Amino acid sequence: MKLFLCEKPLQGNYIGKILGATKRGNGCLATPDGQTMVTWGIGHLVEQFSPEEYDPAFKQWSFETLPIIPSQWKLAPKKETKKQYNIVMGLIKKADTVIIATDIDREGETIARELLDLANFHGNIQRLWLSALDDASIRKALGQLKQNSETLPLYYAGLARSRADWSVGMNFSRLFTLLARQKGYQGVLSVGRVQTPTLAMVVQRDQDIANFVAKNHYMLLVQLINQEGQPFITQYLIPENHCDKDGLCLDRSVISSANQAISQVGTAKILSVETKREKESPPLPFSLSLLQTTCNRLFGFSAQQVLDIAQSLYETHKATTYPRTDCGYLPESQFTEVPKVIQAMVTSDPQLKPLITKLDFSLKSRAWNDKKISAHHGIIPTFGKIDISKMTEPELKVYQLIRLHYLAQFLPPCETDKTVAIFDSAGQTLTANGHIMVKLGWKLLLGKTLEENGDETKQNLPPLTVNQVCQVVNTEEKSLKTKPPKPYNDGTLISAMINAARFVTDPRLKKQLRETEGLGTEATRASTIEGLFKRGYLVKKGKNINASEEGIALVNSLPTVLKDPGLTALWEQALNQIAEGEMTLDSFMQKQEQFIQFLMKQCMQQGMQMGNIEIRKCPECGKPMRKINHAKGKFWGCTGYPECQHKEAEKGTKTKQSTTNRKQGTHNVSTSEQLKKLRQHLN
Repeated sequence: MKLFLCEKPLQGNYIGKILGATKRGNGCLATPDGQTMVTWGIGHLVEQFSPEEYDPAFKQWSFETLPIIPSQWKLAPKKETKKQYNIVMGLIKKADTVIIATDIDREGETIARELLDLANFHGNIQRLWLSALDDASIRKALGQLKQNSETLPLYYAGLARSRADWSVGMNFSRLFTLLARQKGYQGVLSVGRVQTPTLAMVVQRDQDIANFVAKNHYMLLVQLINQEGQPFITQYLIPENHCDKDGLCLDRSVISSANQAISQVGTAKILSVETKREKESPPLPFSLSLLQTTCNRLFGFSAQQVLDIAQSLYETHKATTYPRTDCGYLPESQFTEVPKVIQAMVTSDPQLKPLITKLDFSLKSRAWNDKKISAHHGIIPTFGKIDISKMTEPELKVYQLIRLHYLAQFLPPCETDKTVAIFDSAGQTLTANGHIMVKLGWKLLLGKTLEENGDETKQNLPPLTVNQVCQVVNTEEKSLKTKPPKPYNDGTLISAMINAARFVTDPRLKKQLRETEGLGTEATRASTIEGLFKRGYLVKKGKNINASEEGIALVNSLPTVLKDPGLTALWEQALNQIAEGEMTLDSFMQKQEQFIQFLMKQCMQQGMQMGNIEIRKCPECGKPMRKINHAKGKFWGCTGYPECQHKEAEKGTKTKQSTTNRKQGTHNVSTSEQLKKLRQHLN
């Protein structure tokens, strides 16, 4: 029997349809003759053992048991998907050939091969390399199956990532929790390879805002009129020797001197005029992160809320394609399905008909590009039967955005004439920029809705010719102040996680982070942020995200390597080497073990800085108090309970951490000695 092992039910249904597997069984599909079966996971059906499953002694947290490093790694079925696990394992044991049909990345490879290893499968293994679920893509991939050895190293890379994450999370969470308990803290402190650098970025941003010192700087605007009497605005180009490293003029006398000279002359001669036609292609269909940042900016939706909505549009309404994608491109084979997608949209929403008539469906935008496809393609509307009346208002808003981005592919580029003019006035240089929209193109559909910020300085310049002399009408010296960075919100924090490379100074690590997905993946970023809120490390004030005192204290106590995005880059470097067969899984894990032991010893010597974490002592017995979340509300209870039953209402006030204290824990994202040592271990 031949078994196709998919990652999720929808994959199984699409592939099963092409295979002719029409007979539906319990958690599987089969061809009429029963010789070909299709089954699926629900993501991972198994998970790593917890420490206490390896040894009951680990149930009690203590310094003596650290570090916990399994001699033989073990997996257990997830309780919530145990039924499907049993179905899949039963089918694997009956199969002669298994075709892995999970997502084409190391996570997908790991999801399938974990099960094959647990089942001790020794039959033939092949790989279906598939990034889209349209009929043409599936048929093409079925005709080009890969052999087992071609993708096996991806599995080893996936295991390395999973085991290294477990080692860091379990060991350092226990270590810092124990260090904090020595000082009376009764909570659990959680450390993770992705969540900790993410938290550190928020702590750093809060510190940058708290320590920000505004700079006064100056600029000069000069209004001119051409010979036809048409006004426009120019700006004085400040010489570099009068600007600081950020290009700002901090000396008002420079501006005043230029202003006086220009005003006295009263004219400005045009030295050059250059106009370029710029074409802007329509924005690509959405990746999940772009959808999250856009919806946060337009609607104020949180990252988790957008993911939940996108998942509902995909699973419940069947209105859009798979949402957890990092790619905005589409398979070229899907271009033939455009008429069906458009027809489905018009059927579900007849009001689209006038808009559809303005589109050109012969246009093939840059979105259709097989070379740019990763494990999944961009989020687009489906051509199934869709009832938009059953969508909630937030779901409809997100669906409309996805729909507009798809329809924009059938409008021409937006064309703009951009003009730069240079003037001389009394030996001072002035510049003017002009923007004239020549063709709206796709902006006819999207308009300014999706633009980040409107540029109020854009102007339509009147006709200008070289050597023409313009009259000075007015001048304005502007006194400005630099502004502190803005606190993170859901959208900007997601962007920062994606672009984590900008927080790293080592050029090699920067490159590695740019080539990977930054911190986390499309599927995990929202849950990472949500987890930091649930653990109390992040707090939300309106739309702004700030670090709590617990979050600040944890980040300030951790060694640089655990909160630096550079750690992710170093791991990615090593994982790529495993995936390419240049490093073995065993070698990687040996180096991880050495580094964890070295770093834990260092952390135990340094201890834990509690910062302004509130440590309450029981006024009756002197033991630490702990915060308790009860159904009737939060309160503080004595840890000596039941002997001591003292409790207090949750009314504690926290003193603001001083700038001095905050500076002591400033997140240093430069390449530290610890990162250098880790690189040595991984190379």
